[in-house]
Amino acid sequence: MDFPYLTRFQPVLLSLFRFITGLLLFQYGVAKLFKFPALPMFAKVELLSLYGVAGTLELVLGGLLMIGLFSRLSAFILSGEMAFAYFIGHMFRGDTPVFLPLLNRGTEAIIFCFACLYLAAAGGGPVSADAAMGKK
Repeated sequence: MDFPYLTRFQPVLLSLFRFITGLLLFQYGVAKLFKFPALPMFAKVELLSLYGVAGTLELVLGGLLMIGLFSRLSAFILSGEMAFAYFIGHMFRGDTPVFLPLLNRGTEAIIFCFACLYLAAAGGGPVSADAAMGKK
């Protein structure tokens, strides 16, 4: 079943998808680095730790995704970070690998990985700093 009347919104929805994905990743960076909101799992994050580097990437590149600046590069790096997060932080918890995302709590990392991979291929959309710079 096709919905041709929705296809006219596709470019703007791509920009909205990019913004929301960036905002969600940005919030993780804020929580890890600035402890806001204060979450027990991010209470002891140090800047030069694995979580600290991930938080820095999420803060900076998530912010760039939100405004749509260097969207493809930012999304590509974040996609790799999320793949790394899944394999290091979720799949290999304990002695044996747990492949099911429902069991290892890796669903968000997988979704972020493929959302960012899509954005790396599709670009930031028409409502972005990249698009505005391209019109000059």
